[in-house]
Amino acid sequence: MGSATGSTFDTDTLRRGIEGGKNTLLSLYADDAEIRIVDRDSQPSHPKVLHGRGEIAAMLDDVYSRDMTHKLDGCVVQGERAAFSESCEYADGVRVLAESMITLREGKIAEQIMIQAWDE
Repeated sequence: MGSATGSTFDTDTLRRGIEGGKNTLLSLYADDAEIRIVDRDSQPSHPKVLHGRGEIAAMLDDVYSRDMTHKLDGCVVQGERAAFSESCEYADGVRVLAESMITLREGKIAEQIMIQAWDE
């Protein structure tokens, strides 16, 4: 993967963050970043919206406190946009898949739309 050409966004850091370093992952977000999450509980017309690194940090603390693994399956960066796939698995075998589209500003994630689904 490596750093993106023409951008300071580092996909190796994204991988390290997703796969176990929530503080590393948090460092990739701009201070005023926004994440919109769409899933079974937060439908497209009413997504869950997180504003700023504080709210994002709280979400990451919750997610990374769970007994589960995280894997970056792929990432594509083009200019100031990127998309990535993440797969997760809880200790009991329940799987989660998340797809994200991000907008970058000065190499940091400024906006993210995440669509996630999990085993029922």
